[in-house]
This record gives sequence, C-alpha cells and structure tokens, in this order.
Amino acid sequence: MPVADPLTTIGWEVFEALDLIGKAGYLQAPDGRENHVLIAQQFGRARLETLGALATRIRRISKDEAGLRYLRGIMAGRRAMLYFTQPSSRTFLSFCAACQILGIGIGEVRDTATSSEFKGETQEDSVRTFGSYFDLIVMRSQLGGLAERMAWVLSNTTRPVPIINAGSGKDQHPTQALLDIYTLQRSFETRGGIDGKSVAFVGDLARGRTVRSLAWLLTNYRDMTLYFVAPKELQIGSDILELLHRRGVRTVLEEDFAAVIPKVDAIYMTRIQDEWDAQPGASGKLGTDRYHFTAAHLAQLRPDAILMHPFPRRQEIAVEVDRDPRAMYWRQMRNGMWIRCALIASMFRREQEIESYDGR
Repeated sequence: MPVADPLTTIGWEVFEALDLIGKAGYLQAPDGRENHVLIAQQFGRARLETLGALATRIRRISKDEAGLRYLRGIMAGRRAMLYFTQPSSRTFLSFCAACQILGIGIGEVRDTATSSEFKGETQEDSVRTFGSYFDLIVMRSQLGGLAERMAWVLSNTTRPVPIINAGSGKDQHPTQALLDIYTLQRSFETRGGIDGKSVAFVGDLARGRTVRSLAWLLTNYRDMTLYFVAPKELQIGSDILELLHRRGVRTVLEEDFAAVIPKVDAIYMTRIQDEWDAQPGASGKLGTDRYHFTAAHLAQLRPDAILMHPFPRRQEIAVEVDRDPRAMYWRQMRNGMWIRCALIASMFRREQEIESYDGR
C-alpha cells in the first residue's frame, strides 16, 4: 500500500456521505493505481485499456510451463484473505485461481459461524485481524457499503492493506464489471472496439449489481446506446439513469425483449434475484419468462453480436444456445481470472516484471 493514501485525509462520515464519483477520488494512489478497489466509478478508460492489455499479456505468458513458473514467482510470499460471507462460486474460485497463478498464498473465511464473529467479534476487528496476517483482503458481503467502511478502517491503521470489493449488497461488483469490459474489448477488437456499440441489459436490473457497475464503465466509451429491458418492477434505478445521462449516454427503457434483440451488438442477460424479494415468490408473479433467450432467438441476433451472462444461470438462456459462437459467457467467465490477475499484479506494482518476461 503506498504511503500517500487519500483515505487517511478524510473522516468516515464525510467519506460515506460523498457520491460515487466523489468517493472514487479517494481510492487511487498518486500513480493512478488503486489503493482499494471498491466501485466502478474509480476506473477511467485509460486504466481499463491498461488492465486489459496486462490481462492478455498474463494469459499469453501462462500458455506454457515456463511461463506459469515465472508468473508464480511474481508475488511469491504475498498472502491474500478471501473473506466471502455471501455465497459465491465463480467469483471466489476466480480470485483463488488468480492468486495461485501469481504465487499468492490464500486464506479464507466463508462462514462467520466458523470465525470469531460467531462469538460477537465486530467486523471491524475481524478485518483488522486479517490485515495483521495478509497483504490483501478480497471481500464479498450482502451488506452494501461494508467494503467501503472496511477500506477506510484499514487505511487508518498502522498496517494498511488493500481491499477488493468482490460484491457488495445490491450496490457494486466492480471486478465483475472489469471482466465484462475485458470480454467486450476482446470481442470487438476487430470491429473498432467498444465505441459506438449498443448493449442491452435484460432481466432483473433493479437488483443486479453487475448491471449497475458495467453500465457505469460503459460511460467511458463514445457514442454508446444502452437498452434496459425488464418488467417495470425490475427496471434499472433512477440513480443509475441519472449518472448515465450526466455522462451523455443514450438510454432506452423497454419491456419488449424480442424487439430489442436485432438492434444491439451485445446482450447482457441476468437472472431474477428473488433472494431479495420482500415477500417470498413475489418475483415469480411478474411473468419473467418473457425475458429468456431461447434457441429461436438466435435467428434474430446479429451475426457479429455477442451474448453475455454474469452467472449463475437459471432459465434465462437455453442450454441449446451454448453451442453458438456468439455465446460468450463461458469465455467471459474465464476472462475473470485473467483480469483479476492483472488487477492484483498492478495494485502491487508488478507490471514491469510481467512485461519483461522474454519466454525463456
């Protein structure tokens, strides 16, 4: 962690009250790298391109045994705590694999019943304990804002360590947004990049933190059109729309999924997040099967369009669609491991070692 940490210059109550753009300014080190990764708003276009290029470089180095051995030495001796108190498989395993590629040792807490929180220890004390043993904390919680609070706490201790938000309530999932952008970068690299593309977000947009984070990152690109396709009860929040409009992004709210399919370059499907229902089963009464992508929809999808999904999947995409080359979600998942490798390596200033690898 760099000595110059802006979070040491602001009180928690003042930081908490800032809007997302205001908070972003307190999360970067003077060299532009991240002290903590908490929100999508802290990533600009140049940083996204740098991280994408570094992820591709790591992916290429890893293709042979010599490259893998080299990468495992990049951060040998460093340790990461994976503090996942909300259920996760892909994000947890992706971070686990990314750490292993870089030679980082791993500890984990996935159930507070097995930790001292069961005895009444506060989360602040738990995280400060992790900071005593580990060099990085990756945390996922159903409590919105918890990662921000813990980052401020650790920045203002005698042993500050970086925190990466791996999912925070219904608010943010910044590293999922990074892998989504990396997938779009790779998918459109021969088509002029992401600029000028149309992207449709489909499904549960009111409670989908992946949608909130990715939609913001897309404001870094020119001439974008974002379609939000959902029943009224699950439509994107006005707070996100306001941020998008302030950045000059065209938005279209739509309920007719079939009408949107032939118009867009990318479709981002999401599941219905009924775990957040105030009344069990409430989401099931909304007729959400209208927002499923079936094999019949493939004929409507542009030949060069792509289909994405952050997973887990229920019935939003028929399994028959998996064989279509435009189905990008399995590659998207693997991209998560590479972009998280790049993010961690960059936060610890290891880019030069990665770029200097000569293949011997």
